[in-house]
This record gives sequence, C-alpha cells and structure tokens, in this order.
Amino acid sequence: MRVLITGKNGQVGAELGRLYQPSNNVILTGRDECDLSSEQSIRDAVRRFEPEIVINSGAYTAVDLAEKERHLCFAVNAVAPGVLAQETARTGALLIHYSTDYVFNGKKAQPYVESDPIDPINTYGASKAAGEKAIVEAGGRYLVLRTSWVYAAQGKNFLRTMLRLGAERPELRVVDDQVGAPTSAAAIAAATRRIADRYQQNREYAAPGIYHMTAADSTSWCGFARAIFDAAAIEKKPRVQPIPSSEYPTPASRPANSVLSNDKFARVFGFRMSGWKQQLEEVLATMTALNEVKG
Repeated sequence: MRVLITGKNGQVGAELGRLYQPSNNVILTGRDECDLSSEQSIRDAVRRFEPEIVINSGAYTAVDLAEKERHLCFAVNAVAPGVLAQETARTGALLIHYSTDYVFNGKKAQPYVESDPIDPINTYGASKAAGEKAIVEAGGRYLVLRTSWVYAAQGKNFLRTMLRLGAERPELRVVDDQVGAPTSAAAIAAATRRIADRYQQNREYAAPGIYHMTAADSTSWCGFARAIFDAAAIEKKPRVQPIPSSEYPTPASRPANSVLSNDKFARVFGFRMSGWKQQLEEVLATMTALNEVKG
C-alpha cells in the first residue's frame, strides 16, 4: 500500500521517515516535492504518486509569528488540508491529518472531548480549526488526530530550548498556569504507524472522524521544565521558578487548559499512548545517544 507523507523535515515527519524508511511504497515529501502553500503543488504530488494513505505531518507551527503571517498560516494549515482531503476523497485514499489542542479556548475545567465546541483564541488555532472543517466537508475517508505540546530530540521545541537556556542561566522562570500533555513526535509517529498498519489489514478498522491523541497525564510548562532537568543527565541544573502567564506576554494567547481526553481514541483504536514522563525519558535517551544533551 503506497503511503505519501508530507512535511518530512518537521518533527513528526522526520520521525515518520525513520519508522517507514527504507520502503519503496513510502514517499516522503518536503516543500520541494509538495509545497503545502501551493494548491497546485499539492494536487500534482498526490496525482503523481497515487497514494492509498496520505499522512499530512506538514504544518505552519510558529504560533506567535502566525499573528503576523496569517495568510501563510491559513494557506498551510487550512487550505492545504482541504486540498489533500479533496484529492483523497476523489481516489478513496485515507487522509491522516494532525490537529491541535489550540482549537479550544482553554476555559473548560475538565479535559476536552472531541464533541466540545471549538473556540480558538489565536491565529494558529483558528487555522487548524479551519483545516479540520475543510477535511470534514470534503466528504472522504479521514482521521484527524488532535495532539498537543509536541517536541522531539531534534528541531526547535520547548525541550531543546529549556536545555539550552538551562546551560546558560542559573534560574529559569517558566509559566505555571497553562496545563497540557507534552507529547513526543516519536510517540505520535509510532501511534500513527500502528493505526496505518491496521488500516492496511482492515479498511473498516476505524470510522472517519476527529480523535484526541496525546500522551497520558498532564502537567504545566513549569512542571514539564522541572521534569526535563530532573531527568536529564547533566551536572548543572538551573532552578525553575513558576510564574503566571501575565509575566510572560506573547503575541499569541495560549489556552490555560490544553488537556485532551483520549477515551474515544482508546475505544476506537484499542490502545493508549504512554505517559508524558515516559515519553520524555525516551526522547532524552535518544538525545544522549545523539550527544545532544550536554552540561
């Protein structure tokens, strides 16, 4: 079964590439092969490769910069998924697309379920919500997997930023009133591969729909930072002080509660992702193997 993966240079795309390669049936594409800001490039790529599964791991993820680059953000996160959905609906292929906790406003006290109304509070979240809508309206076979707080052993992310700053400063002040589930790109890729493999065996394995797919349990950004330094094999560990969001203003607002319920995912797919602390330990082990953790 032919699989087309977009965004091969992104965090999740790179992990998918490691899981799937080498394989003659898997096509990894980046901007040169499938430019998600170009409708024609997307259609050309899908029609050239004729995949039976498309995994759209490409996205515009610069949350703060999106407030200035709204047009590009919507082109990649809203228009592109719709075009992919139209193409896969035309051929009967399955589209697996990643969305985000940021489609919610964060005001709910409990974990969000898939049926909760969306109400994004920043441009990035609005673009991802529009992408979900475009996929549903295309009428094809799709799985939208909402995840959160994605990080990886490589690339630009919170984990690597904390390790870099921790090596430079004796104390870090980190927001403690935003709560979510840090989810590793490796875990996302592994779960996606598991779903795709089952789909290849049984095309009725999972009904089209939106599902929440995040690491188990939750923490704040401050809690995540403390866990990073507790688990990292480094000598110099900075003090991590909690601060409210009001003391760390950003161009884009963030939801206070980003915790997603994974119950529907578990019922339909038959498994749950591991806890965020276990995923963190696995990513740090990978970084150590790559000589990326120093201190």
